[in-house]
Amino acid sequence: MDTPSGSAPVTLEDVARRAGVSPATASRALNGSARKVRDEYQARVHAAAVELGYIANTAAQAVARGRGDHLALVVNGINDDYFSPVAAGVLKAAEAADRMVTMISSRNSAQQAARVVSTLRSQRPRAIVLAGGRSVASTFWEERLVEELAAFQDEGGRVVAISEEGMPFDTVSLDNVSAARDLAATLADLGYRRVTILAGPADARTAHDRVQGFTAGLAERGVEVPPSGVIHCGFDRDGGYSAAGECLRRRVPAELVLAISDTVAVGALARFREAGMSLPGDMAVAGIDDVAVLRDVTPALTTVRLPWPEAGRAALDLALRPTDAQPRLVRMTGHVVLRESTPGIEGR
Repeated sequence: MDTPSGSAPVTLEDVARRAGVSPATASRALNGSARKVRDEYQARVHAAAVELGYIANTAAQAVARGRGDHLALVVNGINDDYFSPVAAGVLKAAEAADRMVTMISSRNSAQQAARVVSTLRSQRPRAIVLAGGRSVASTFWEERLVEELAAFQDEGGRVVAISEEGMPFDTVSLDNVSAARDLAATLADLGYRRVTILAGPADARTAHDRVQGFTAGLAERGVEVPPSGVIHCGFDRDGGYSAAGECLRRRVPAELVLAISDTVAVGALARFREAGMSLPGDMAVAGIDDVAVLRDVTPALTTVRLPWPEAGRAALDLALRPTDAQPRLVRMTGHVVLRESTPGIEGR
């Protein structure tokens, strides 16, 4: 039996000829089909494909079947500490399910995310997992993003959001309000009464919910934070560094800083240390997320451990399930982890 000559790519027809079956049988054996292929033919086709070095045209398969087997994960930033554990959870679950995942950064832009989803629609992945927070007030590009995702779903794709509640898709949501409330109440119980909040971006829903939780938890213990004690900043290390500098400039009488995230808290620690402050002797600091790469900072950071990898795995599980008539919601909570950065008033 002749083999394909030259450097031309091996085709499905080449495999079928080598295996001595029809192209339709070869296609069913290699690409999967509701019609079962006899074990003998299945073995011959796969042996021929290996021998000839056949590589399936996944784009053509997606067109033929109406939808590919791969999935797309759209995150705010590839190197973002906030999303790295989410991505790890998605990728680990995808590997267990024998699925390929393409990860794409939206660069923290709803406009870019909408463009990414528009492009993905033409590539026809099985599902899109969107990991990212929303704005307090919906913007034009966030609405456009939802429209693109809805169109993708209407075309037969699956959409799962790892985000705050309220999107018209299956959603995995971390309870940011409860996480912040539990942290603030726990630290108030340790005796802290003069508190400054490094509040993150004013228009970010995640930051808004965490500030709401902080103030609610403190209020439950009779602690009020004055307006001057709420300092908005970027949702990263540099944002925390700048906000801590503003806290020093305002001379806010504080003994505890509640940072909107661990990365913000680490920036604050650096700025306070630069100012010659003893930590936690002069200032206690706490964050939220329990980012693994930040667990070795000094002093060890009190935080709320949120189940980010589990959220990624739950999202992948939803993406591989058949859709329901109504969007499904998986709500996850965290728990407070006390460490050296907040020893309590009596222990300072």
